[in-house]
Amino acid sequence: MNGAEQLVSWIQESSNIVFFGGAGTSTESGIPDFRSAAGLYQTEQHSPYPPEELLSRHFFDQHPDIFYDFYRGKMLHPDAVPNGCHRLLARLEQEGRLKAVITQNIDGLHQKAGSMNVLELHGSVHRNACMDCGRFYSLDDIIHSKEGVPRCAGCEGVIKPDVVLYEEELDQNTLYQSVDAISSADLLLVGGTSLTVHPAAQLITYFRGKHTVLLNATPTAYDRQADLLITEPIGEVMNKVDQLLG
Repeated sequence: MNGAEQLVSWIQESSNIVFFGGAGTSTESGIPDFRSAAGLYQTEQHSPYPPEELLSRHFFDQHPDIFYDFYRGKMLHPDAVPNGCHRLLARLEQEGRLKAVITQNIDGLHQKAGSMNVLELHGSVHRNACMDCGRFYSLDDIIHSKEGVPRCAGCEGVIKPDVVLYEEELDQNTLYQSVDAISSADLLLVGGTSLTVHPAAQLITYFRGKHTVLLNATPTAYDRQADLLITEPIGEVMNKVDQLLG
């Protein structure tokens, strides 16, 4: 029995599946990850500012123009479409098997595929708000703003994306919901994540169910703890699983 067939068997036995995913979930949709050889952190090595600096809260406050130049050029992918992983997870939720998608991604592709219960640990590019009055702005508003730093139409305040920057804390309610979902799951699927970003990576330690499946192209510190390790591209694997499920 190969990896995809084993995963199908466990899915069919499960009634409370939770998926925990990172940037690798969306690479097959054309969105680069951060830490791989072709990732954002590697391709930006020659910038005068490292990505960790550009994506920090103090940098946003001090240099919003440089932040937005980087953010619009590297972080926004409005034309990206869901791949096999996003689609299968949406299907499993519609069938009542999957109870939650917990993601470190900010691209909104899980929702675009049809998933409803998505816990976004690091926020979303699709939500933006004026820092002064709180007025909501869409992704299109940010992309099509004629100003380098988008400002509120009502009060002229700076608009900030609802994404968690370095030096900012994760939303506590989202964390609590994630812990609750993982601790009650009977099958945990972990995909497209190096499991090096904390505190998010520590969430999988709350799993007490039957099987953990780790789908990641590169080794992680948790490989030996997984009941099933799959290193093929996650979108391709999930397409196979979708077909095998019928």
